[in-house]
Amino acid sequence: MWRESFGLLEKSYVSGAPASFLLGKDLHIPLCPVPLCSAVVDVAIQDYVADVVSELIYQNKSRTSSEVIFVFPLAPHMTIYSFQALNEDAKVQALLQDETQQLHKATKGQENWEYLQHQSEQSGEVFACFLGSLSPGKEMVVTLRYVQELPRKLGGAAQFLLPATLHPHWNYYTWNCLNSKPHYSLLLTASLQSPRGVVNAEANCALTPLIYTAQDHSAAQVSLAETPPRDDFELLVYYGDPTEVSAVVEKGDPGAPVGSLLGDPLVLVTLSPSIPDAVPGQCQSGEFIFLLDTTFLECAQESLLFLLKSLPLGCYFNIYCYGATSVGIYPQSVEYTQDNLTKAMQRIPSTSSRLGDADLLGTLRTIYNTPQPHGHARQLFIFMTGLPPDKEAIAAEVCHHRNSHRCFSFCFSEDSAALAMTLARETRGEATYVKSDKELVVVVLNCLKRALKPAAEGVSLSWTLPLGLEAEVLGGTPRSIFQGEHVHLYAKIRGEAQDTKVATGVLTLQFSLNGQNVVHTIPFPLCPQGDGRLAGHRLAARCLLGMLLADVVSGSGDEPRQRAVEISLTSGIICPFTSYVGVRTSQWVTWYQGPLALLPPHQSLVACQILQLRGSTCSSSCFPKSIFIPPGWLTAVQESWFAMQRLTHDIAALAQNGAHSKAPKPPPPSIYSLECVDPKFVLSSQIFGPWVSKAIDECQELVALQNVDGSWTLSSSLASALQVDEAEIKGKMPGEVTEPSIWATVLAVTWLQKKNRYYQDLCELLEAKAVTWLCSRAASQLDKCLEAANTLLESSVELVAGRTAENMTDTSMV
Repeated sequence: MWRESFGLLEKSYVSGAPASFLLGKDLHIPLCPVPLCSAVVDVAIQDYVADVVSELIYQNKSRTSSEVIFVFPLAPHMTIYSFQALNEDAKVQALLQDETQQLHKATKGQENWEYLQHQSEQSGEVFACFLGSLSPGKEMVVTLRYVQELPRKLGGAAQFLLPATLHPHWNYYTWNCLNSKPHYSLLLTASLQSPRGVVNAEANCALTPLIYTAQDHSAAQVSLAETPPRDDFELLVYYGDPTEVSAVVEKGDPGAPVGSLLGDPLVLVTLSPSIPDAVPGQCQSGEFIFLLDTTFLECAQESLLFLLKSLPLGCYFNIYCYGATSVGIYPQSVEYTQDNLTKAMQRIPSTSSRLGDADLLGTLRTIYNTPQPHGHARQLFIFMTGLPPDKEAIAAEVCHHRNSHRCFSFCFSEDSAALAMTLARETRGEATYVKSDKELVVVVLNCLKRALKPAAEGVSLSWTLPLGLEAEVLGGTPRSIFQGEHVHLYAKIRGEAQDTKVATGVLTLQFSLNGQNVVHTIPFPLCPQGDGRLAGHRLAARCLLGMLLADVVSGSGDEPRQRAVEISLTSGIICPFTSYVGVRTSQWVTWYQGPLALLPPHQSLVACQILQLRGSTCSSSCFPKSIFIPPGWLTAVQESWFAMQRLTHDIAALAQNGAHSKAPKPPPPSIYSLECVDPKFVLSSQIFGPWVSKAIDECQELVALQNVDGSWTLSSSLASALQVDEAEIKGKMPGEVTEPSIWATVLAVTWLQKKNRYYQDLCELLEAKAVTWLCSRAASQLDKCLEAANTLLESSVELVAGRTAENMTDTSMV
């Protein structure tokens, strides 16, 4: 996967190697790269957060001066908090300001933004700053600082990936193809810290030996020992005692007021419970709520049928058809039984309403006000055909309840794609952009498989701290954590300990797993860790700013906005109520005639903003003009769109490459790559063949006849669905069969597996339920039934449930 980034560009055109941009005054001059000469990267990793300080040196090797714009792609897990650039003439620094004060408006270089947004081949959200003129042969030194959360990999390792801007691989302009060495130098040093002890550090290239800087091995250093890899640089840090819960105390800023977010110590908490796999087809807990835009009902009957029939026994469900009203099929979720499902299918309205009548906000509020069945994790499946007019209020409402549920959102128009991604990201769910009705069945079933992963439910945290101290989790604790998830939490420690000799706190995690109560007790040292770079505090600020934005949108008065501005300005983390301004300070010493005097350095303002690059190489349909928000207004709805843009662009490129050649090719240049998006929140789009419609049509009648326990009833309707004479079916039933439903179920599953051998996704969950039911009812009769079914249906099927489900245990009948 190509993971190239933007850099510095010059006026003359050179294809290929983007790292940053240079723009001339003539806006029609193509963008071209200025080469990266060296990169010095200092990474501080503390458990599962990282603070990165990078110094990048670019050199203008052309024969003319060029106007410089630095462009840096922003991924959802990354937050910039400091930027400056320096050359022989001037220094440019990016500062945050309160937008309401309107202190100044930088215009120099502003005319280049529109050109950059529309003419760039890339797309996505970027940080851009106008740096002024760079003379021939001169250098520009860029210093960039950012923080990010790190994923927890197998074995409890923290994974750090170096952004492509700091390591522009797959680039003939920065790499020598003859000896596979870059034309730039990369010096990378990582400081590693954890109270559990640093055990090892691994990378996909050679590292220096681990050097411990603390006797208890709680701190260590490691560096890059050779040429960086041609692809991504990946660093894995392993800690001692890789428990399911970790807690690290980060010291506050001694210069910040006591009681403020930056001034108090902070506990960095990572939750990653070990949850065993569920057995497909067996009873499972969970509350599944389906929200259907009534304009979508006419084309959703097939998808809803497959979805409802695939639910497991033991769960709860409800259906809301949000149109002019927000009434559920049932007042609250009910147990998944045959009677309840039959009534629900009968109550779904067949008429649709106008899009303007859709009341998703009211429907969500109704759901949040209904009780959640005890021990059942709540998950919403939201289907949207268009963008509701109150999208900001919807995002704020979901944010307020983000810890109580997960959202799987499906959008059918470009307008609603951003909102769909927002709802998924806020709740640790997933979003999908669906291009056709027939694709929807496979898409929703794949999402349901992921939603059926078991969860730790009733999650709670409690703290045992010295008298006088208390901990507050910013943003709250999620009620459920699903298999494979790792959750980052930030808890602020307030107060002053009355007994300073007590140097240990205790964090207790409790949750329910398969009906059993699980308790993890984690002692952690209260002595603050870290080197004062405040990575955890800044990430906590980003989390808190999101919650405050929801309060502002909900109309909670001026206090949330004022607090958000204060946190943003003190932490360096941008929010919707602050914006960047570039301050250019001239380094020239100027003398003037008259009494000799030295003028102070001259300051001017330059353009510095968060921009959306729309990408000229992507089709215009990829970009929802109706939801474009002016730069600087970073609502959750705005920033969520870019993940979908990156993915659809990469999928289109992969499809194009595959059409021309079977040989692997480097993908086209892109400032973003798929690994920039948290996998839990990927807005996916899938490519389906013509088999989808045929498969759905073939299976639909038979699926409609399946009972919720997985069985089928022997009837004329079943014979019609199987396209076999009813008398022949009854006549071929083995004499050993004691219950006609057993024979009917074996026939149905055999028929499905015969028809669906190339597209098991449609009926995989249905088959798993059926096989589980058969094994519990008629294990001794299955051999004869299967032999007779294969003879009748002219097949050679070995009934296996869950053949293609990822991370699902196979259940074989024979």
